[in-house]
Parts: sequence; C-alpha cells; structure tokens
Amino acid sequence: MSAMRTRTRSRGKPAAAAAAGSAARFRPRLPRLDGLRGRLVITVVVVALISAVTATGLAYQESRDAVLKRAQSAAVEDFRNRVDRLAAELDVPTDPRTMARFASDVSSGLRGSLVVAQYRDYTASSDPSADRTRITPELRAAVRTQSRISLQRVQHGGKPWLVLGAPVGLDSAGPRGSAGRLSGVEVFAVVSLAEEARDTADLVRSVQSGLVPVLLLSAVLALLAARTVLRPVRRLARATRRLATGELTIRVEEKGRDELAELAHTFNETAGALEHSVGELRAQEALARRFVADVSHELRTPLAAMTMVSSVLEEDADQLTPDAAHAARTVSAETARLARLVDDLIEISRFDARAVALTVHEVDLAEAVRGTLAARGWTDRVEADLPPGIRARLDRRRLDVIVANLVGNALRHGAPPVTVTVRAADGQLTLAVADHGPGLAPEAAPHVFDRFYKADSARTRSEGSGLGMAIALENARLHGGTIELAPPAPDVGAVFVLRLPHRTESAS
Repeated sequence: MSAMRTRTRSRGKPAAAAAAGSAARFRPRLPRLDGLRGRLVITVVVVALISAVTATGLAYQESRDAVLKRAQSAAVEDFRNRVDRLAAELDVPTDPRTMARFASDVSSGLRGSLVVAQYRDYTASSDPSADRTRITPELRAAVRTQSRISLQRVQHGGKPWLVLGAPVGLDSAGPRGSAGRLSGVEVFAVVSLAEEARDTADLVRSVQSGLVPVLLLSAVLALLAARTVLRPVRRLARATRRLATGELTIRVEEKGRDELAELAHTFNETAGALEHSVGELRAQEALARRFVADVSHELRTPLAAMTMVSSVLEEDADQLTPDAAHAARTVSAETARLARLVDDLIEISRFDARAVALTVHEVDLAEAVRGTLAARGWTDRVEADLPPGIRARLDRRRLDVIVANLVGNALRHGAPPVTVTVRAADGQLTLAVADHGPGLAPEAAPHVFDRFYKADSARTRSEGSGLGMAIALENARLHGGTIELAPPAPDVGAVFVLRLPHRTESAS
C-alpha cells in the first residue's frame, strides 16, 4: 500500500505541473495600448465620448429648460390666482396685521413658500425669521415700474430659487396687466426649485451611467480594428528596425492591394535601393582609403629625400643670393608641412582601417604634459596647472599627440593666455585646454572635429593639415574617452576638455 501511494503521488505531480502550464498558456493577455494602437483606441474613445457628452449635454439642456419652464409657469399661475382671489379682501389703506395675514394666506396656497408684502413704509412676511435677501433690488425696481408679474431665478445657499413679484390691484385685472387700478401694495413670493434641480440631477446621473457601456463598446471595437489594421504595420516596423541595424537584405511580404500593401512595396523598393547604394558607397570608401594609404606611403620616400635636400639648402641659405635664399627657406617650410600632412594622412588611414593599438604604461600625467610642452617650446607660452602624483595607464605617445593638437590649436587660433588644467576625480581624468580668444562661432562648433574643416571658409590654407583635432579625438576614443567643446563662458575663448577613464596599475 505504501508503494502504491508513492506511485500515485509521483503521477500527480506531472499532472499538476501540466495543469499549471495549461492555465498559464490560456491566461488572457491584456492588449497593450502604446504607439499607434493606443492613439487609434484613444481617438475612437475620445470621439465617442465627445459625441455622447454632446448629445447628453443637449438633451440635458432641453430637459432642464422644459422642467424649469413648466415649474416656472405653474408657480406664476398659482401666484397670480392666489393674489387675484385675496386682493378683493384687502382694504387699502391697510395695517401691518392685515398685511401679515395677507402674506400668510398667499403663502399657504404656494406650497409654503416665503411671501413678503410691502405697503409704503412697512413690510409683512409669512415667515418673519426667513432671509429676505433673495428678493433682489433689481426685482423690486421692476415691480415698482411694471404692472405685471416680474420674476427672477437666483442661487442662494447653493440652492435654486424662483422669486416672483407683482403690484396688487384693486380689481381682478390687477396683477395680470396694466388695466387694473393699483393699491400700492407689492407682494413677493420666493419659491424653491430644489425639487426640479433634483429631477435634472437624476436625469444627468442616469445619462452618465449610460456613458460607461458606450465607451467600453467603443474601446472594444477600436481594439478589434487596431488589431486588423496594425498587424502589417508592426511587421513593417520590425523590418525597419532590422534595416536600421544594418540588415539591408530584409524585405516584407506584400499582401493585398490597399495602402498598406503599397507601403510594403515602397519599403522593399527603398531597402533594395539602399542596399545597392550602401554597397557602392562601401566599395568606394574602401578604394578611397586604400588610395590615401597607398599614396601616403608612396610619398614618404621622395619626401624624405626632399626634406634632406631642403634642410641642406636652408642651412646654406645665408651664402645664396636673397631671392635664392628666400626660395630655399620656402621650399624647406612647404616640404615640412607636406611631410606633416602625409604623416597625418597615414595616421588617420590607420584609424579607418582599425589597425591601431595602444601601448599602455604607468604614466605620470603632469610629467607627460610638461614633456609635450617642452618638446615644442611652448613652456613659456602656456600656463599649466598640473597637480603632482596623478598617475594612470596610458599610451604616452598618443597622449602627447592629443595634448599637442589641443594646445597647438589654442595657440594658433586663440589668444593668450593659454591654460592647461589637469584634474582627477570620480574615476575620471580631465585635461582642459582654454584660450582667451573670441571662441568658436556657433555654426563652427558642431564641425570642429570634422576632417579638413576650416572655421573660416575664406581661408584656403592653414598651418596644420586640418586633421589634428580628428586625430586627437580618435586617440581619445582609443583610450575609452572623448574630447568635448565646453559651453561658452564669459571672458574665456574656446575650451576643449579631454576626458579619460582613470586606470592605474593597482586598479588593473
């Protein structure tokens, strides 16, 4: 029996797991309401809501006006009949006691409404403790100037009231029009419209409760429409994302003859044209890089000979005629510039070919920067703030290239003083090079690291190759860092900031 129970339990566990897996498979998934699907559903629901609210508002307005008009007409008719019947029993001139009885008699026929009667300098009320401010000065003035019933709807204490007023006549035509003889008595009635307000509020609540099913039905219909319409759009979006990642062979299936099928056809044509164009561009770029690299290497040998000859001519320039000496010095300077351009072209071609590698050592940053400035004779022209003891694992030669390009650019295009500041904090090294010139124009700032870019379009030649800043940025990226142009600041020109991760021997 024990063995049998054990086998039964062991068979029950897989069954329970299968049941749980089946329940998980058939658990309903709520539709996501993001993107175009969400906008479509929201648009349909909003349109339905606006339509329902507009219809409800119009129906409410019509119903409210009808209810109020009916209540107002009934109140006016009751007030007129009551005053007509009791006016015959009113003696004029009258006294306060008679006026109070008259007000109470009128009130008893108006569902207990407040009635105020006024004759000359004294006033009587059916309820002496009631608030009479609901009878506005405007209504009192209208009663004095007109011989018919005047009315006004007011809000008092958060509740609606209908206030009626009329002069009391001495015959049956008194309050109905201008034909009757007036007694000098003015009577006012304050009728509550709370019951009518409750009726209209009940109507609004009943209509509002009907809005929810309408909106739910609109949302369900919108979801069904969105699922049908947006399925090909989602396929096209997935294909577009894959195309953006470089998968240029991706295509989408074209179904039907509607606008979505036309969009799929256009996407396929665009992807095909892009694949062809990118292929051609990559081939041309490879050829161009190969050409630059080959030409640069081929120029090195004749340039070496030209440099040697121009150096000899420059050394003997003092023994030549003035024109020949000037020509020798010019040839030497231009040969040196050409040699720097070739070296920069070779360097940038190595970056393009990804044929560069770092040779890192533990470097004292302050010592390395001082060495760069001293090697180029810039020590007296640059103010350096170099805290001692900042050491990091860097490629010293490439750091020298970065600093030389940043400082040289500041010396050529900025104004003194040029400052170099080194800091280390939060696992990062920063080296800022600032000058006090006019700074860069806003339209030139985004292109400062572009190859061969010149901020002054009228300047066809420059002392550098136009590749220095691009090479500096590539060397910074090779270290895992970057170079940024700092935002403009008062009394400072251009400020370039080198940021590198602070790696040390102990950290590695």
